[in-house]
Amino acid sequence: MALAGRLIFLAAVFALLAGCGGPAPVAEADNRPASRPTRILSLDFCADQFVLKLVDRDRILAVSPDADADFSYMRNEAAGVPVVRPVAEDALVLKPDLVVRSYGGGPNAAAFFERAGVPVLNVGWASDIESVKRVILEMAEGLSEPERGQLVVAEMNARLEALSANEPRTALYMTPAGVTTGPGSLVHEMLRAANLDNFQEQPGWRSLPLERLAYEQPDMVATAFFDAKTNHPDAWSAMAHPIARAQLRERPRVSLNGAWTACGGWFLMDAVEALANGRAKGAGNE
Repeated sequence: MALAGRLIFLAAVFALLAGCGGPAPVAEADNRPASRPTRILSLDFCADQFVLKLVDRDRILAVSPDADADFSYMRNEAAGVPVVRPVAEDALVLKPDLVVRSYGGGPNAAAFFERAGVPVLNVGWASDIESVKRVILEMAEGLSEPERGQLVVAEMNARLEALSANEPRTALYMTPAGVTTGPGSLVHEMLRAANLDNFQEQPGWRSLPLERLAYEQPDMVATAFFDAKTNHPDAWSAMAHPIARAQLRERPRVSLNGAWTACGGWFLMDAVEALANGRAKGAGNE
């Protein structure tokens, strides 16, 4: 998951409450259920994406309150699915036979559910597109839907292969909080997949390089979360600087839906394709 998405939407820290429900199915040594789970509980919106994509609705016990939020890619599929607060008491009373989580329930949630005898499937971390594919396959296996995972990865591969390899151009990723990112992030890998060179050359998440932008500009800018109601801080940020604002007015712009980058999943291909299309249009205007 892109780190910007985490900083935006994971503002609340869920406290794991002490409590215990009735007996739950016993997990195998690898902490996955001994049989195909039929009462799957998802505790955060990153986990929601995989559950809603890979599992039939009749096997989904409940999803997180953010499953239908604007930053949830699978928000339409979440309609009508029961919702549970990501706290231990609410989760255990439903008697799930598998809990799926990325961060839901807090840092000690996995250990708590394991002690209660409830298997936990954790969403893996992905820092590049190949890792995203690996996580998809792991999640599909853990949800007893390996074939569906393979189909999702096959579609990703086909979409990647269909991208044209035109002359590389530079792009600067921008958020309303005045943050960008360089090598080592999933956003950087998405730019590379779209045959774009990242204007931000320093690794990690950083403030916009205003001094460099004063005398050097990218070929285009990629903006994310500008249409969201979050990530617009009241305090001053680099995005408020005239040099940063000028990039939005003067450079070709590709707007990325926040749901495409909030978590590391197959849906990042929507962003990659949008970037590739924006690069092609920008080159055509020269």
